[in-house]
Amino acid sequence: MAETKFKSAVGTDLNPKEVALAVIEFMKAAPEREYVVTIGTDSELYGRTAADFVTAVVVHRVGNGARYFWRRIKIENLHTMRDRILQEVLTSLDTAKFVLSDLRSMNCPDFKLEIHVDVGENGETKKMIQELVGIIRANDFEPKTKPESYAASSVADRHV
Repeated sequence: MAETKFKSAVGTDLNPKEVALAVIEFMKAAPEREYVVTIGTDSELYGRTAADFVTAVVVHRVGNGARYFWRRIKIENLHTMRDRILQEVLTSLDTAKFVLSDLRSMNCPDFKLEIHVDVGENGETKKMIQELVGIIRANDFEPKTKPESYAASSVADRHV
């Protein structure tokens, strides 16, 4: 999946290394600020067993704006909502691993990394929260769910 092109908020195509460079450039423009890089995926069914997955990579300059990048992939053979939500988390984790690797290899300034999951205490996905949070923590990332999961529930959702 790492080969899939990202788009900037204005529609420019970027490969994953170019996304990392843009994130670092944004951070270096105000090095005194605190940064949080968030990754979240949202999906929408099309057909009976296929879905569009949009993953957002957001670099938030705390208290002073953000930049984001997104990519779309199509995945088939998803037979239940549970399959789809689990795939959202796995897609975010995959993205986080290669983004983190690229950022570290380029001497990125300090930042906090979060994985945002489009699940919350309301709705039918609430029974999955503990499992999904556990998967994310087992991969050594910080999870956030609704209402704090803006990368998935707002940014990625905008492009689904």
